[in-house]
Amino acid sequence: MAQITLARAVEVLQDFNLLLSPTPEALNDTQSIFDHMAYASNEVTASTLLVCKGAFKDAYMRDAASRGLQWYVADHEFDSHIAGQAQALVVSNTRQALAVLAQEFYDHPERQLFTVGITGTKGKSTTAYFTHAIFNDYFTHKTALISSVDNCTDGVTYVESDLTTPESLDLYRMLREAVDNGLTHAVIEVSSQAYKVDRVFNLHFNVGAFINIFPDHISPLEHPSFEDYFACKRQIIRHSDAMVLGAGIEHREEIDATITDAQVPAYFVDASSIARDRIVLDMPGDFNYDNVAIAVKIAELAGVPSDSSSLEAANHVSISGRMEVFHGSHTDNKNVVAIVDYAHNGISLTTLLDYVDSTYSSHNPHITVVTGSAGDKAVNRRVDMVQAAQHRIDYFIFTAEDTNTELVEDICAQMDAAVSDERVQHEIILDRTQAVETALHNAAQQPRLAVVLVIGKGDERWIKLHNKHVPYEGDDAIVQRVLN
Repeated sequence: MAQITLARAVEVLQDFNLLLSPTPEALNDTQSIFDHMAYASNEVTASTLLVCKGAFKDAYMRDAASRGLQWYVADHEFDSHIAGQAQALVVSNTRQALAVLAQEFYDHPERQLFTVGITGTKGKSTTAYFTHAIFNDYFTHKTALISSVDNCTDGVTYVESDLTTPESLDLYRMLREAVDNGLTHAVIEVSSQAYKVDRVFNLHFNVGAFINIFPDHISPLEHPSFEDYFACKRQIIRHSDAMVLGAGIEHREEIDATITDAQVPAYFVDASSIARDRIVLDMPGDFNYDNVAIAVKIAELAGVPSDSSSLEAANHVSISGRMEVFHGSHTDNKNVVAIVDYAHNGISLTTLLDYVDSTYSSHNPHITVVTGSAGDKAVNRRVDMVQAAQHRIDYFIFTAEDTNTELVEDICAQMDAAVSDERVQHEIILDRTQAVETALHNAAQQPRLAVVLVIGKGDERWIKLHNKHVPYEGDDAIVQRVLN
């Protein structure tokens, strides 16, 4: 049963030099035991240790106090008329405090697993899935997966995820579930934000992977600059026993310097390092062979023999919403090919268009891109995506994506205004379902092969508007419905 005493919480916070002002009551308390931890006020009970991370409002504390809160961790002590009888452990960094307390609360499940952390600008999820497939085959369904697509804590059951890397308390809960389910390994997708906001603070990986690096996630809410983004990504090198990296990774001078400073063994691999007679992927795209090369090397470092048939488990990996190719099935749309993919920045769209060129260029295809862009973050993506595609396609439709608090029409207008190639047709259709349907119907009218790229949402069944998930049919479901 997960629990932590107040005395042990104080010790942990002191060990990491996070505790600023422990009260005499906290230092002398040997009785208080918490069987629940939370960072949301609506989860509080009398036996909860609440960590007030981020912009924790007075209203949240009032709510927690009304639920019987006894102790909380925060970066300041709340007035008694707000917190009631609840007492504070004041710390210098609430997010780091949450991470180390979560590790202790769940009895350090990360120490009981062989952990793999995978980062990079694109290809993280695919590489994680390749690695998970190989591990699960060799270690007989003993591997957890934590990714931006799905989470799996029993080796067989996949549940849609909310974040690329979960908040630290949720991450260690999942890892504890994995250990309790008898798993021995965990493959974890690690975002730059996970390091930026300390979701993986004090988490060390047996093997880390760094696939590639390109400018992304640059905005006031994420990273103020590429340098900050890159610095966060490089942290995985300092927190891994060994590193596997893409051979073509950019900014090698800085990466090599970090590897040297961290004194970790590093292996640079690409598609040339795998046996192409054995690794023949069902998932389309030559770029995925670079991803699977990283997964194969990770597996070898985890103890999977280089001649093991388990490496071939990667061949049959498919990920909903990742490079899913659909063909028209009726006489009126048999010339239509639709690809649903999660591509959501300039480099991933470039890679996708490279695949289209290599596969369909002999047909001189008419190419349509249906896309939007996330709101409130990664604002550089909007123009980058337009610039990456406009000289290579025939038709843009800009539509809704996870716009959060920004207006959908403002984001679409910004992208539409960035189109400078007069040859390219472009329009805004705010309703995403209508946008996808329009693209497919227009494609069916083309006299030559028509390729429709529906990107950004994959198989997600919701669109985030005003910070709430609004039900959505799903890009893949719409494509299947219209084409079939």
